[in-house]
Amino acid sequence: MSILVDSTTRVVFQGLTGATASRMAERAIAQGTRVVGGVTPGKGGQTHLDLPVFNSMAEAVAEVQPDASAVFVPPAKAADAIIEAAEAGVGLVVCVTERMPIQDVARVKRRLAKTDCKLIGPNSFGIITPGQCRIGVMPDRPHMPGSVGIASRAATLTYEAVDQISSLGLGQSTSVGIGGDPVHGIGFAECLKLFWEDDLTHAVILIGELGGTDEQEAAAFLKQQSDQKPVIAYVAGVHAPKERRMGHAGTVDFFGEGNASAKIDALKDAGAIVLDNPSEIGDTVRRALWKRKRG
Repeated sequence: MSILVDSTTRVVFQGLTGATASRMAERAIAQGTRVVGGVTPGKGGQTHLDLPVFNSMAEAVAEVQPDASAVFVPPAKAADAIIEAAEAGVGLVVCVTERMPIQDVARVKRRLAKTDCKLIGPNSFGIITPGQCRIGVMPDRPHMPGSVGIASRAATLTYEAVDQISSLGLGQSTSVGIGGDPVHGIGFAECLKLFWEDDLTHAVILIGELGGTDEQEAAAFLKQQSDQKPVIAYVAGVHAPKERRMGHAGTVDFFGEGNASAKIDALKDAGAIVLDNPSEIGDTVRRALWKRKRG
């Protein structure tokens, strides 16, 4: 099975006619994603990649009934694009845009709280259910269908985990990039809840890093569960200096809040298997699944 997206998900690309969105839409279509159109203001009525282009999300919703939107829009306009999609009735918005102003994301979250729309991102690699639906900028390989869910803040480490899992023949149910910014859409705890509800996700990988409290929220969720699916976690940034941003906006530890060691302790206390080295993810998942199968 999967979470959030599957073979029935109808996707519109906001900014479809741009170079990056065009490439990613082509890859999504090649992997079976049901891309049904695009939105580029001023280009409505045209076709691109043999898809209809609309001036607004309201027009797109009326004509092609999308379930999800992929936002490939520059930072200054990304907030308005997300809000436009949500208020047009789209249930899932995936924003890959980097460097969105934090105040803009906070405004987006306030507006989306009045809708039923879920947001992934910004600053996200996206979401993929292999062989069914791909929305984002992840590489074509080595994703393969399987039973391991992944939720991550770090794109490259996710691809490493995916490669290890696929090499062992396990595959992924869904991989979600929650985004690396300090303010973002759905987080680890919400992803875990969805994976817990999916009977065909048998184990979950969490890839975290210093900054924020997503890992602690995930730990709080795990403590409340009686049926424990194996959760294998890696948290980057153990040796990062305080109050220095490491890579992007979300990876900074102010005043000891959000440091990697505290996250690791919380996850361990909640029963997660926390690794010191990301190269051990695949084998650890394999052993955890074998142990769960044996009872």
